[in-house]
Amino acid sequence: MHQQPLRRCGRCGGQLSSYNTGTLCFACARSHSLDHLTLTVPEHVWSDPDVRDALATWDFGQASRLIRLRGSLRQGDMAQLTGLSQAFLSMLEAGSRRLTNIDKIVEFLTGLDVPAELAPLPLPRSTVDAPEPPRDQFAGDTDPTLPWTTARMVAALETAVGGSAMDRRRFLTASGIAFTAFVNAWDTAEAEPLLRAAAGSRLSDELLDGLQRTTDSLRTMDASDGSGTLTSLGNRHLQFLKHLMDETSYDEATGRRLAAIIADTATQTGWFVFDSGDRDRPLGYLYAALRAAKAAQDVRLGAGALSYLAIHAYSTGAPHRAVTAAQRARGRIKKLGTPALEAMLLTRQARGHAKLGERQASLTALGKAAELCAQGRSEHDPDWLYWINEGEIHGQAGSCYLDLGDPHSAIASFAKAREALNPSDHRTRGLFLSRAAIAHFEQGDLEAGSATAHEALDLADQLQSARLSDHIDVMLRQLQPVIHSPYAQDVLERAAGMTGTGSRI
Repeated sequence: MHQQPLRRCGRCGGQLSSYNTGTLCFACARSHSLDHLTLTVPEHVWSDPDVRDALATWDFGQASRLIRLRGSLRQGDMAQLTGLSQAFLSMLEAGSRRLTNIDKIVEFLTGLDVPAELAPLPLPRSTVDAPEPPRDQFAGDTDPTLPWTTARMVAALETAVGGSAMDRRRFLTASGIAFTAFVNAWDTAEAEPLLRAAAGSRLSDELLDGLQRTTDSLRTMDASDGSGTLTSLGNRHLQFLKHLMDETSYDEATGRRLAAIIADTATQTGWFVFDSGDRDRPLGYLYAALRAAKAAQDVRLGAGALSYLAIHAYSTGAPHRAVTAAQRARGRIKKLGTPALEAMLLTRQARGHAKLGERQASLTALGKAAELCAQGRSEHDPDWLYWINEGEIHGQAGSCYLDLGDPHSAIASFAKAREALNPSDHRTRGLFLSRAAIAHFEQGDLEAGSATAHEALDLADQLQSARLSDHIDVMLRQLQPVIHSPYAQDVLERAAGMTGTGSRI
């Protein structure tokens, strides 16, 4: 009688029954089935800042390793979830292989069920409970995943300045997907040459000089008087710049210079909108600025737009995005020899860390910023960054200490800031004074806090800045527990007299 060769389980190596036609024994098959049904990445993994950073920077090897370690998963589990081989994952984590194929990236991210706000791409979701994302993730030509051409730069400007409310909603400017997609695309996309042979007049250097001076003047007005009506002026300036991009002729060098002015102006106008109290629309301007900076092939302007994206992020409850934006910008300008620009980006990163409660990371970033600022400006630092100085660094340090729950250190830093700030930068001084008053109130020093609050109110009465007004409101709310104190009454009566509507708390 012919004897069948012995067959063994592919998992445990045990002998299979002659009646078993599969490759696993009954016990292993059942265990494998249960593993497949229950295997998931624990929710707490997605709040880990290192995991977030790895995903934001497309470092999938680091992401795989961290998710596996933080989630107590085996490499085989990761292979099962992602569909990638265990051998490939091992090389990916070791850095000897990279994950570049877009289909494989999607499989990796969807297999791990990475939350939408952390995913580098708009991903399909298969869970029953989660609603399907809208088919139009972005509005037409403004989609950051499409090639970054001149036409799409103009379309992004049109959406920011003159687009309909529907366009802006479809643009998804407030979503984590849009943020990540734009940051990644700015870092990796190729720029299209800006050579245009239009029938219109040739663009002159003299006109461009005047246009840049206009943008510089708007920036100076904002620093000294607040945003006020500057949004409408910035919009009109942008519309004229867009008209020149569409209707004039220019060579490569001139076209890049025009794109640079557009990037600078779009960044500034986005800031004007933000300072006027709008929390959604600024992102459209800043994303358009990123496109224009790419067209101009000026990474310094791109880093500037990312710095304002970072401010928006940590001011609207997304500090991890602030850290991502600042780190990505720093990576691109690291070798340019721009100490002032890097110092500014480090303060943005420090604010993000502080909002996340990451004290050591915040203080480390601040320390590096102070060292770079002490070097002084270099010839490669951009002209628009004139306002970075020792006072700004101290003020941002005070803000970080306040966020970290250390009012004593915050007061010391704000005191140094007021001595070193540019005298004409009234809004920044007002912001720092309002925060210093809060720090005094948190320490229980009503006398010092009230004196500082009056200084902040002096500036708020002169400026048109909704952002400073918001800070003043937060400062006044700190007086609620001691509202019957003479010091508190004096400050509140002064504030009520400014608004004409009674107490602001």
